Amino acid sequence: MRVVEYGGDRAEVRWLFELAEDSAAELDGYLHEGRVLVAVADGRPVGHLQLVDLEIKNMAVVEERRGTGVGARLVEAAADLVRAAGGGTMLVATGAADVGNLRFYQRQGFRFRSIERDVFTPSRGYPAGIMVDGIELRDRVWLDREIQPDR
Repeated sequence: MRVVEYGGDRAEVRWLFELAEDSAAELDGYLHEGRVLVAVADGRPVGHLQLVDLEIKNMAVVEERRGTGVGARLVEAAADLVRAAGGGTMLVATGAADVGNLRFYQRQGFRFRSIERDVFTPSRGYPAGIMVDGIELRDRVWLDREIQPDR
């Protein structure tokens, strides 16, 4: 598997973004921002990470490749981009109900920063009553990780 920066039409990889974003309206608003890294295995995309400034805005790995290190490789590739640009505090936000994502990001060196209440609402394009691991998705958790510059 290799991680490459994606320079093509983002409409062609929108399906990857949709794995992580339940609101089409929200995705339409940021799909074309920042830089996109794509993990490629056997000639096909198996995951992606969108980095907008210092924020991981969207990231997903196809179901059959989850738990195999693809996500960790994408996060480290994003950290390398931040490091090469002079370092800084990399941010990521995820649903408070998604315990798996919270575990994943902490394993990648992220720490809790803040909570935004009532983010995943119909007024923002999210369906009512989204459940993740038996927990209603309502709040967003922000995490951060310091990235030191190249020396």
